Amino acid sequence: MTGPAAATAHPGGRAGRARELLRTEGPAAARIVVTVAVAWQAALWLGADQPPVFAAMVPLVALRGDPMTALGTSLQRILGVVAGVLIAIAVLNLWQPSPLTLALVVALGLGVGMVLRAGGTSNIQVALSSLLVFANTSPDAYALDRIWETAAGAAVTILLAPLLWPPDPQRVLAAVAGDCAARLSRSLTGTAAVLGGGPAAARDNLARVHAHVEAVHAGAARAREAERALRFNPLRRRQRGTVHLRAERIATADGLAVHVATLAGEVDAFTCRDELAPELARARLRVPELASLTARAVEDALAGDDPAAAVAAARDGLAAYARTDPRPVAVALRRPLHRVLDALEPRPQDPKADL
Repeated sequence: MTGPAAATAHPGGRAGRARELLRTEGPAAARIVVTVAVAWQAALWLGADQPPVFAAMVPLVALRGDPMTALGTSLQRILGVVAGVLIAIAVLNLWQPSPLTLALVVALGLGVGMVLRAGGTSNIQVALSSLLVFANTSPDAYALDRIWETAAGAAVTILLAPLLWPPDPQRVLAAVAGDCAARLSRSLTGTAAVLGGGPAAARDNLARVHAHVEAVHAGAARAREAERALRFNPLRRRQRGTVHLRAERIATADGLAVHVATLAGEVDAFTCRDELAPELARARLRVPELASLTARAVEDALAGDDPAAAVAAARDGLAAYARTDPRPVAVALRRPLHRVLDALEPRPQDPKADL
């Protein structure tokens, strides 16, 4: 159902989506709008005799993207704007605009951007800012007063960015930790469920698990950014301890993802071997329960609860399984679960634990 009929069938769908976007994206957009306006006005107060486009450009490009991005990345973008303006002014004061000068400006911008990296990647803002100057045919665009306008915009951005609707890292990381826990739990129980289900099911499960693992890795990167952002956010300094604990839990989830992916890989590899079908049928009687217990321990740990009870129950189940089935396939299926529990409850490793 599409068009007006769909809108009638789901009267709150579009409005609800719009409200959700406004709630999640609105503060970041408002942050940019206010900073752009203040930067523009500040440049006018400082004596700009032309529309201070470059002053307004700095917050527009520096504050885009994920609001949890550390201000350090925004500073790199600001430096990219300044460097790009300087490169374009220098080149266009030596040569007239032409395809060769365009290529030179872009090449220099990309080269400098490799040094002034932003967020771990090459800072494309240098080349972009150079092109914005290059594309302006007014001779005034090449004047040196564009540099101080850019500097004014950079100063306003640095001062206002941490104070305008600062992101709440506690709330964000609580959601990230919950998402990581759910993904790891679904990966464990989903992998156990496809035991003996055939190669196609195991292969599809492996693809799903890899997608979940990538999402957990992204969550861990976001947690690191949230911790770094606190250094530049005076309004959130009191949350440092709580944010650090939540970031540690998410880092633990990132480490667990490797073992969860290993389990899915083992199941996929074993399922392709017809001679192992009887062993997988026996494993199907035990592994789902053990995966469920391990998943519960993961959920408890990432929620900030004590996982000791769930870890103990999972270890007891694994020990009982080891006594009844010491065959290599069973050992290989138990090993990733042991590794997950070890990470949740560090303890001296017993080399005979799974013999």
